[in-house]
Amino acid sequence: MNFEEYPDRDMLALDLADRLASELGTALRNEDRVTFAVPGGTTPGPIFDALSAVRLDWDRVDVVLTDERWVADTSDRSNTRLLKERLLTGRSAAATLLPLRLDAGEPESAIERLCDGLKPHLPIDVLVLGMGTDMHTASLFPGAEGLSAALAADAPEVVAIRAPGAPEARVTLSARVLNGALSKHLVIFGAEKREALLRAQDRYPEDAPVSAVLDGMTVHWAE
Repeated sequence: MNFEEYPDRDMLALDLADRLASELGTALRNEDRVTFAVPGGTTPGPIFDALSAVRLDWDRVDVVLTDERWVADTSDRSNTRLLKERLLTGRSAAATLLPLRLDAGEPESAIERLCDGLKPHLPIDVLVLGMGTDMHTASLFPGAEGLSAALAADAPEVVAIRAPGAPEARVTLSARVLNGALSKHLVIFGAEKREALLRAQDRYPEDAPVSAVLDGMTVHWAE
């Protein structure tokens, strides 16, 4: 794990957006299409804003969320909605969004179709993750129903997750798929998350799921 510290969050967003653009550009020079996996939530918003203005062959980039709540794309809680508003706009609107949610009653009934849709786009070329103070990443939550399946060495590409206390089910890329990314970045803000990350390094993935994906990770931190 490589830890990089920034003077402020704005500098982090601009610097990381530039690095991600460089990595995507390098991948595009060697592949017909590349896969870019990104988190939801509010943290990556400024990074997405900067990236959306970058000149790239976005029409050869496939974007997939690392996880999604099982809600309609119009919901305020939809990561897909955030992605469409902050990343898939401007120049990057030419990218292709790989769905991580289908119109199905429960996520379990859609997992096989989601896996089949994602397989041709693996491995992930460039991955960005976030982390909570509970040491979850993507939707790999401590104590969640489905966590063991998502952490398994032979896990499917996509796993249904039901997190403790969450109002809706979720789907997440498995740890196996996240770890298979060719370039991995983790973005965290504040002292509390920095301390949580330090604790996670000495814990088992069942208790600190982020620890399952830290090998080869570059961590970007600002207060």
